[in-house]
Amino acid sequence: MAVALYDTTLRDGTQQEGVAPSVQDKLRVARAVDSLGVGYIEGGWPGANPKDTEFFRRAAAGELVLERATLTAFGMTRRPGRDAAADPGLAALLAASTPVVCLVGKASPLHVTEALGTTLDENLAMVEESVRLLRGEGRRVFFDAEHFFDGHALDPAYAQAVLDAAAAGGAECVVLCDTNGGAMPDRVGRVVREAVARCAVEVGVHVHDDADCAVANSLVAVRAGATHVQGTVNGIGERCGNANLTSLVANLQLKAGLPVVTDADLARLTTVSHHVAEVLNLAPDPHQPYVGASAFAHKAGLHASALAKRADSYQHVAPERVGNALRMVVSELAGRATVLLRGADLGVDLDGRPEVVDRILKRVKDLEYAGWTFEAADASFALLVRDECGLPPAPFVLEGYRAGVERREDGRVVAEATVRVVVDGTRLLGAGEGTGPVESLDQAFRAAVGDRFPALAGLRLADYKVRILDGAGGTAATTRVLVTSRDGDREFTTIGVSPNVIEASWLALADAYRYALL
Repeated sequence: MAVALYDTTLRDGTQQEGVAPSVQDKLRVARAVDSLGVGYIEGGWPGANPKDTEFFRRAAAGELVLERATLTAFGMTRRPGRDAAADPGLAALLAASTPVVCLVGKASPLHVTEALGTTLDENLAMVEESVRLLRGEGRRVFFDAEHFFDGHALDPAYAQAVLDAAAAGGAECVVLCDTNGGAMPDRVGRVVREAVARCAVEVGVHVHDDADCAVANSLVAVRAGATHVQGTVNGIGERCGNANLTSLVANLQLKAGLPVVTDADLARLTTVSHHVAEVLNLAPDPHQPYVGASAFAHKAGLHASALAKRADSYQHVAPERVGNALRMVVSELAGRATVLLRGADLGVDLDGRPEVVDRILKRVKDLEYAGWTFEAADASFALLVRDECGLPPAPFVLEGYRAGVERREDGRVVAEATVRVVVDGTRLLGAGEGTGPVESLDQAFRAAVGDRFPALAGLRLADYKVRILDGAGGTAATTRVLVTSRDGDREFTTIGVSPNVIEASWLALADAYRYALL
């Protein structure tokens, strides 16, 4: 059975709170999703807002060239009591010049009478006449039956009549929408199977995730005969989001055995997921199935021991198939196998060196008890392994530092710092000034070492996180600082822990300098 994937990230996905892409952002997302091999990309609602109208204008002008997906415009049926040929919404859809149009119309009698304020018969006429107009202009038409599952619960015969009206107008696919996101999988399967049996056209689904069942409902719908599935990359959307197209692609391909994309497309899944999140200014969810940074991360020593013998012992699929990777997480739960595997990742062969492995494990567990967390600080763990293996020490030694903050009469707050380090037996002194003590320490260290470490020229702070570990300690509480640094294409995280936030920051900064130089 062939199943068409329909992406609505640029329309339904942008209704998520906090998501407000520019036109350029929308063009970038469309190109990324096209590389995934989906069948259709819904660009937005032309005429509903200037941004979407501009998106379709620029797409039609050649700024968006999709290699495989078909661009789709979304809009409503004609308004009650209006001639379809004179309806401005339908005119905007035609002006978008897309080969496919997705029309939405009411499938619940409650929404027809209460929201639209019209009669049930007029709603059926609105659906059929709108679809017929677009078909007459040479457009392919999909019809989103809004609130279909709720409408079916109130009046199954009327919900089906709406589908029949769309089919009579020429729609090639009717899409059953769980708009409120509250349907359960058993009911979705039963209702979809019934619609497939009664409809003369293809049946699709568009479900929301308010009951945390959107992916499950979509998969059940396919099993019941649906051949068109809508969703958004990373499941973004209004309220709790939409069906996660990222998970749907992997599940349909790897679990249901349906070739919705090629194996090469599937291997781009993680990259596309993270790229779309970045463009939309969203932090990727590390625990998202298949594509999250933690999707194939293993922390327990028991897991690591088994994985060292068989890669599939604690993984349901090979991470490489979806463009992800196995990751061994080092923590107080780690065992010998975790350290051996992480050491190999770092290029350090620890086989046959049980005393070193034991020292690493003990040090990790002692430090984590004190508040350190190496699962979030990969670079600091790499340095710990080097130290315990007796590899060359840090290329500099801290003799001391001083940092202070001054609020001046004009209201400006300025931080100043001095750093004293020893490099190759030579004592060096540097001073720095910044908006805060961390920046001033960084400037002072760089001033002290001067041109001795040219490799540090490209090192930049990308992120800085502070967490209080013991709130009961008040202002004397232990502080954990995580510093993420970027050095060209590399990005890594280091950690520092201390009751003094300046010392915690320096420890994290010092590890960043060491890691970049090594």
